[in-house]
Amino acid sequence: MSTQPLGQGQPVLLLDRRRRRYLIVLKPGGTSDLRGGKIAHDLLIGQEEGGTVISSRGERFLVLRPTLAEFVLEMPRGAQVIYPKDLGAILIHADIFPGARVLEAGTGSGALTIALLRGTGPQGQVISYELRQDFSRIAQGNLRRFLGAADSLVLRQHDIYAGILPEDQPLHRIVLDVPEPWRVVEHAARALVAGGIFLSYVPTIPQAVQTTETLRSAGAFSLLETVEVLLRPWNIEGLSVRPAHRMVAHTGFLTVARRIRPPGAPPIPQGGSEGAPG
Repeated sequence: MSTQPLGQGQPVLLLDRRRRRYLIVLKPGGTSDLRGGKIAHDLLIGQEEGGTVISSRGERFLVLRPTLAEFVLEMPRGAQVIYPKDLGAILIHADIFPGARVLEAGTGSGALTIALLRGTGPQGQVISYELRQDFSRIAQGNLRRFLGAADSLVLRQHDIYAGILPEDQPLHRIVLDVPEPWRVVEHAARALVAGGIFLSYVPTIPQAVQTTETLRSAGAFSLLETVEVLLRPWNIEGLSVRPAHRMVAHTGFLTVARRIRPPGAPPIPQGGSEGAPG
């Protein structure tokens, strides 16, 4: 999170007294018309986050920079976004690390792209395939709003089912949000480094089953696992402690597999760096 004052072009989250959220992007001379009245952006530019602003109707709003989770839930979207609870699980299960070279398909509205870029850092690279230009435009806008310039991102209009481009190989990780991830398994087996991770996100169990069966029959993957993430908030107010009436239950299934050396490949030599017996 930045410790600098709020500036032009930055996203800002405004919360009213009922904790309703409004995501705005600051523009000099701009105005946002909210339920509680109008707020001039010039009142916010140059201010520190964490304070409050008064609208034209006298309503008070808390002013904060949005976290990634808050931005994802409020940002413009074309495709359905991956929920924050699944973004966290994807980063851990795919073991996204600084310096990693990651291929994502498809870009969608850019929520996963942003999470991957933060995970891989400036030394890494995220390559994102998206077929639809309208989705790509929305994603690029969201990326600029939240991250600014991202030199480690490569956006391509390419069909992942047709293959992974030679210039995008080899890869440490492949993360898929596409309807038929099993069609990528053969491409992934060739593009991933040994020990690399394949992860797919799908909404239905038949999709997860077919992906798992294809991974298993490919002979190049091991440690297959499928999980879903359920999130139940709790209300804690004095002596009143209870689960929330609504929870974020099923959103999708994550299927993960590790790329291994193919059967028949020579075993890893034991001993020193020269392969001498220990």
